[in-house]
Amino acid sequence: MGPRLRALAALAAIAVTFAASDRLAHGQEGSAPGEFDYYVLSLSWSPSFCEAAAERRPDRVPRDQCGARPYSFVVHGLWPQFEHGFPEKCQNPPPRLNREIVSSMLDLMPARRLVYHEWDTHGTCSGLSQRAYFELVRKARAIVTIPPEFTDVKDYRTVAPQEVQDAFVKANQGATATSVTITCSGRRLGEVRICLTKDLKFRDCAGLRRGACRRDQVVLPPMRGG
Repeated sequence: MGPRLRALAALAAIAVTFAASDRLAHGQEGSAPGEFDYYVLSLSWSPSFCEAAAERRPDRVPRDQCGARPYSFVVHGLWPQFEHGFPEKCQNPPPRLNREIVSSMLDLMPARRLVYHEWDTHGTCSGLSQRAYFELVRKARAIVTIPPEFTDVKDYRTVAPQEVQDAFVKANQGATATSVTITCSGRRLGEVRICLTKDLKFRDCAGLRRGACRRDQVVLPPMRGG
């Protein structure tokens, strides 16, 4: 092989490597169900979601989540993860989710479209049946203690993301600074993402920190009724 062909082959290999890295960073569709390394439990600060939704489209605010009920942290999802990247949409088309299961999850995930989306995108990668997956979502949520300072927020507050992370680590025995990541939604608190083993033990996942909030301070909008 001449020098030019060797150079072209090297460039092709680099392109393949970058393409693979991009898939790892953004998710891999069509991965085999059940083949992953750990879970991320994502808890969304519902008042931030509702306030942002009202700013974008006041006429399209989701009433099931953003009505009178004073939601605080709600479950966004329980996501299978690789050590680098994550699988998604592991069954195409996904098995249609049972409506009774959807209704049973609305206390934790207060939007039907969210429950359907989480099953199609993430639940199908768990290798579990529909019922078993959402039972696991409920168990994962049950093992996480919400720090008391976030259970009844009646007024606007400004906090450092580090404060939120520290509070969750303190409230949950076995959690560490590298198993809890805080995200922001613009200037507001977004989500708390907690890494768990397949048997729902807290574990480190330093790679998830790439998506952490970089702001010095974030706003906590109050819960409904506050």
